[in-house]
Amino acid sequence: MTSTPALWALLALSVVAAVLVAALAAVAAALLARWDGASVPAALLRAGAAFGATLTLATALLALCLSGAGPAT
Repeated sequence: MTSTPALWALLALSVVAAVLVAALAAVAAALLARWDGASVPAALLRAGAAFGATLTLATALLALCLSGAGPAT
């Protein structure tokens, strides 16, 4: 696979999209935790856990798609 500027741009956009989705999941988790009556530090801990889990899953899926090791057809 050759390294082209378009490939690097696609990779950068994919990483930015993964971070944005993870941030949205973190905000939603924090708001839901706070709405449930959790303290601010507890809500922030839940938000951090949601951010980390979502970003891990998104980067794992991105790595799987970019490596070409998907299911054989």
